[in-house]
Amino acid sequence: MIRRGPRPLLLHLALATLRGMGSSSSLGGSMPWSGGSASWSALLGALPHGAAGPPPAELVAGIAAYRRHPWRRELADPPAIWAEGESRLLDFGGAGEPVLFVPSLVNRAYVLDLFEGRSMLRDMAARRRTLLLDWGWPGEAERGFTLTDYIAGRLERAIGAVGAPVVLAGYCMGGLLALAAAQRRPERVRALALLATPWDFHAGDAGAPQRLAALVPFLEPMMAPISPQLGGRLPIDAIQALFALMDPEAIAAKYAGFARAEQDSARARQFVAIEDWLNDGVPLAGAVARECLSGWYGANTPMTGAWRVAGEVVAPERLRLPAFVAVPARDRIVPPESARPLAGLIGGAVLHAPAAGHVGMVAGASAERVLWQPLHGWLDSL
Repeated sequence: MIRRGPRPLLLHLALATLRGMGSSSSLGGSMPWSGGSASWSALLGALPHGAAGPPPAELVAGIAAYRRHPWRRELADPPAIWAEGESRLLDFGGAGEPVLFVPSLVNRAYVLDLFEGRSMLRDMAARRRTLLLDWGWPGEAERGFTLTDYIAGRLERAIGAVGAPVVLAGYCMGGLLALAAAQRRPERVRALALLATPWDFHAGDAGAPQRLAALVPFLEPMMAPISPQLGGRLPIDAIQALFALMDPEAIAAKYAGFARAEQDSARARQFVAIEDWLNDGVPLAGAVARECLSGWYGANTPMTGAWRVAGEVVAPERLRLPAFVAVPARDRIVPPESARPLAGLIGGAVLHAPAAGHVGMVAGASAERVLWQPLHGWLDSL
């Protein structure tokens, strides 16, 4: 078994135990969460009682099959034309008006360049100049960053390094960062594409995001600046645990399904590629984690007009530029009702609703048909 994931492994095994016992109440004080820390116990206590799902043996079989699968990603990064701190601006080549992709801060950027034949960026570069801002690992320079530092600082300087107005394309959390930068620097942004970008964090079930926000006090010990080398960041495993809490049944179901799949099939390789990317996460600077969890998820600051970057309210209705808003119909990470309001707030925005999920839209077997080609069409129309 040669993989670390799924992360955090102990949480996923605890989920299997929960399904076997039918309740989470008896596990809160007995599971060995980092030596019994209150932080991990609080995360476990936030799990729904009597979680449903496949039998524990199927989940464990799927995890074991994933951990021993032989597939490995072999694509090399293209050259960087600009760098600052741990961030790089990668140039995928191509000609014409540049499109700059902005990914999330909590996952690696290469989901948009997943593997040969399943790379949105290499497909894009065949028709236009394509760049990717790889945020990198938050090191010493980024440890104290806020969202303002990332947007009004690093992202804006990356855009300036291109040397020409760009089409800014943000994926997931990256869409929020791209939107704020487009509002601040309209002279540098030709158009805006928002791909599975949340806006109304309380749309649908407001209880789930508020439960995540309520965990912030328990996460504070993990984010405390223990020393110049340690702390100040929300760890990868804690972030992965938060995602698991949003939909624990879905994670169990996908691993149980993988246990039944042909392990040498294209579908199995795609599963492993996406899971490897998910488990190859990035920690969040502490201040950014607080802004996202308490502000976005807890107080719904984007939708309520309370989210500010460098003191200015981020207001999509102020944008005066062409916009493309992709809202995947089967998204379980950013529910469609969370992302769809952006299409109404940005005047003249094109709303595209692909029949896909959050990751499948950009890297799945049908990604070329459901997103890549429609995005090409919109870019051609500019």
